[in-house]
Amino acid sequence: MKKIKKVGVLGSGLMGSGIAEIAARAGYETVVREISSELVDKGLQKVHGSLGKAVEKGKLEAADRDAAVARLSGTVDLGALADCDVVVEAIVENLEEKRKTFSALDQVVQPDAIFASNTSSLTITQMAMFTQRPEKFVGLHFFNPVPVMKLVEVVRTLLTSQEAYDAAIEVVRGFGKEPVTARDNSGFLVNRLLVPYLLDAVRAYEEGVGSIEDIDKAMQLGCGYPMGPFTLLDFVGLDTTYYIANIMFDEYREKRFAPPPLLKQMVLAGRLGRKSGRGFYEHSRK
Repeated sequence: MKKIKKVGVLGSGLMGSGIAEIAARAGYETVVREISSELVDKGLQKVHGSLGKAVEKGKLEAADRDAAVARLSGTVDLGALADCDVVVEAIVENLEEKRKTFSALDQVVQPDAIFASNTSSLTITQMAMFTQRPEKFVGLHFFNPVPVMKLVEVVRTLLTSQEAYDAAIEVVRGFGKEPVTARDNSGFLVNRLLVPYLLDAVRAYEEGVGSIEDIDKAMQLGCGYPMGPFTLLDFVGLDTTYYIANIMFDEYREKRFAPPPLLKQMVLAGRLGRKSGRGFYEHSRK
């Protein structure tokens, strides 16, 4: 199995910058590609800021931060990813945008490189078929915040080769993360279990089972969850949950995946959670 030395990351938003950070910290040469110089600079600033905070908190030595920064670069040129051994896509959750990106990427990156998508809801097989290397295509679903969360879902399709799967497991462990293997179904493991739980909490509130605060408190103190469902919905983003739920409902056609009316109304009203300053709770937007 080819040794992984260089990692490419497509996208430098919340997830992409986090993936780039852990790759660079783990010792891999890392290049982040964005669609504009402004977004490249913004993404690299996120990584540098996160590394700086890790040093301030005593979780990272200054020398290790400097070494990670030296291994990290940004670009607007897809060709800069040509010699990457693994490329992880973390762009907008839009199938057409992913099609255009992977089709172009397939033409410039070395043929034995592994392609991976960080999608949380789309199936990996449909993206793999946008390329000439479906046997080298996997899902690597990281969780937010990437530097903190230990889990990565490694998604294997019917076409993924054993070599590509083994390489994906190796790189996840190289990042210092714990892999779990999931089949290529919408939602994989975590979201398949989590999203119906979140939607059911909204339904319970709609039906008058309990208040938002009491439902959150019940799940925290009764089940030992670190946060209740409404606090988590605000953290994840109501629009994100609504989008994922619709994709999963389209695939499974089961009521438990159907977004309840209140969730749709809140998204339409712009009450998206922490990102908008208001969701099920009020949030300061400092």
